[in-house]
Amino acid sequence: MVNNKRIVLIGAGNVATHMGLGLQKAGWEITQVYSRTVESASELAARLEVPFVTSLEEVCTDADVYLVMVKDAALQELIPTVVKGREQALFVHTAGSMSMDVWKGMAQRYGVLYPMQTFSKQRTVDFASVSFFVEANGAEELDVLQTMASSLSPKVYEATSAQRTYLHMAAVFACNFANHMYTLSAYLLEKQGLPFDAMLPLIDETARKVHTLCPAEAQTGPAVRKDANVMNKHLEMLAEEPELKEIYKIISKSICHSGQNEV
Repeated sequence: MVNNKRIVLIGAGNVATHMGLGLQKAGWEITQVYSRTVESASELAARLEVPFVTSLEEVCTDADVYLVMVKDAALQELIPTVVKGREQALFVHTAGSMSMDVWKGMAQRYGVLYPMQTFSKQRTVDFASVSFFVEANGAEELDVLQTMASSLSPKVYEATSAQRTYLHMAAVFACNFANHMYTLSAYLLEKQGLPFDAMLPLIDETARKVHTLCPAEAQTGPAVRKDANVMNKHLEMLAEEPELKEIYKIISKSICHSGQNEV
């Protein structure tokens, strides 16, 4: 077992909050939280009952693992400062779209621990159902990450940086784009004085179906039926919403070209 490692959390956003709380509950020692803002750092540190800092220069130098959970755009800028003086530690990021090699030439021991899930501070996450994808630059480092991930979930897989970018892109379609469709649905309903709650049973059943059917087999609606009358009527209704009209046309065309028949 290697869960006696001392972990510093670099970041205090959605991912850091859930990962920090989950790892601590699993028996890992979280020793410090860093965030640029006092509000975020202090909030997470209070929940973990550990100290916090808002300057990278104040991050402790004796931790075993530095778990970096910040926006992709900030990651590369932050790496030289967070590694300096801590070169012997294990440095890990959790980004789906960033290569493991962002650490190369900076840190000696590094890897990736990618939880493929959507995280919001307000929502509890059942880590036992989350898939984790790990990658490391050495066998010992990989063992630490596999042990860390396995303490949270039984669903732990090795994936290369190239594979992980496709996982992340696929997740954008399945999660972020799908959720944006809910936003557009809510907007259209609100304009008619109708509640979005009415859509929830439909959304839930759609999600349940793909547990037993492949997504193409689960597809229903006018586009898969190639019902031009219905689709044209919808496009007429969207005449004053040109952006939504274009989205409707593009998605419907993609469904029509999938070659599936409604079941």
